[in-house]
Amino acid sequence: MARFVEGGDRNQVTLLPECLDDFVAEDNPVRVVDAFVSELDLQALGFDGLTPASTGRPSYHPAVLLKIYIYGYLNRIQSSRRLERECQRNIELMWLTGRLAPDFKTVADFRRGSGKGIQNACRRFVVLCRELKLFSQAIVAIDGSKFKAVNNRDRNFTEVKIDRFQEQVAQSIQRYLDTLETADRTQSVGVEAKTERLQEKIKKLRKRMRELDGLRAQLKSEPDEQLSLTDPDARSMATSRLGSGIVGYNVQVAVDAKHHLIVTHNVTNDSSDRSQLSAMALAARGAMGKIRLHAHADRGYYNSIELKACDDAGILAYVPKSMTSNAKAEGRFDKSDFIYIARDDEYQCPAGQRAIHRYTRDERGLEIRRYWSSACPQCPIKAQCTTGDYRRISRWEHEAVLEKVQRRLDSRPTAMAVRKRTVEHVFGTLKHWMGSAHFLTRRLPNVATEMSLHVLAYNLKRVMSILGIAKTLKAMKLVGA
Repeated sequence: MARFVEGGDRNQVTLLPECLDDFVAEDNPVRVVDAFVSELDLQALGFDGLTPASTGRPSYHPAVLLKIYIYGYLNRIQSSRRLERECQRNIELMWLTGRLAPDFKTVADFRRGSGKGIQNACRRFVVLCRELKLFSQAIVAIDGSKFKAVNNRDRNFTEVKIDRFQEQVAQSIQRYLDTLETADRTQSVGVEAKTERLQEKIKKLRKRMRELDGLRAQLKSEPDEQLSLTDPDARSMATSRLGSGIVGYNVQVAVDAKHHLIVTHNVTNDSSDRSQLSAMALAARGAMGKIRLHAHADRGYYNSIELKACDDAGILAYVPKSMTSNAKAEGRFDKSDFIYIARDDEYQCPAGQRAIHRYTRDERGLEIRRYWSSACPQCPIKAQCTTGDYRRISRWEHEAVLEKVQRRLDSRPTAMAVRKRTVEHVFGTLKHWMGSAHFLTRRLPNVATEMSLHVLAYNLKRVMSILGIAKTLKAMKLVGA
């Protein structure tokens, strides 16, 4: 082993530092975790167990268990069993907990029973970021991503899936019956053993068919006609890849455009983003303490009602319009080629004719006005406009709000680039930390608690990167005082 760096003798007696604190450097992130939890008012945040019982075995203080979880999620250790082992061998955790080593069940029960407190602790850190003036810009990017739940796709059922499964089972039963008939007719060698084996398979398949019938009956009691057996709150959701999907949750985040801190988040089992914009924007504005807010989102959030709610609240939304019409792709004029003349309440078509208001009707709760021109049948460019007798134009009663959003987006062509570089990497980072399984807990409240721990760990790491360990510690003590 000459010319190599050699280790010490394992049997050599050494004089270790007398104090455990000497093992933890001053710039170690574990000191930030300790300082943050020490400054929290756990009772105000909603944690239970702060008053110990007068009898029985002494319990662990919630602060100790919260430190363990924050440290674990900060270092990509989410499992309660792994956290139990780390408490027994990890010097940083020994320093953080005072050499306490709770068992995995105690650790897991704390996460399950302290959802409200953990989520409030995550919000408290966002307030701390606001007090540190880290939200100097009132610009956020809002987006959603699908995260896997603890539920295999084969244990998620819809009417279509059950039909497909039963069809496959029926085909298998028929195939085995045909094989039995052939074996009986040919009287081949080992026919009895083969017959017994096939009959056992048919018995199992018929049992499976009865189970699917029971699931079909159970499915009718579900509000969205979808049933997940492992995690009842998880739902089947399509992803951006064509033909792919997962059983999981839709995680919504609003991310600050300057420092890329997660301002607010929400976990839902609604697979669509269309109804999420105003709620996320309002929550982000409240968390940042701003009067006005610029909210950037992709076209998946384009919803008339949501954009109107943002406009009413004074939030400036930047959302591209969904491309729902095939007119442009087929070489015809679309609605953007028609000019609305507000003073006359008419549209001017590309041929210079006026489409006047004909009637108003309610469509899915929206008041829609209809316009068309009497000159359509004789128009020389009618083929470029419509395949029907008249080109009908629809206008929502609050269409001016949508036009304002489009003008705002046109005036800032970099808005979608800002959205992409602000929020996309956040989801990539979180999913990388979480691993292939994503969530480890079941049911929506527990999943929301788990997501809050991930968001808190992400924001802690971002602030330490922005300010440095020393400044972060100093800022926490000043704010806490």
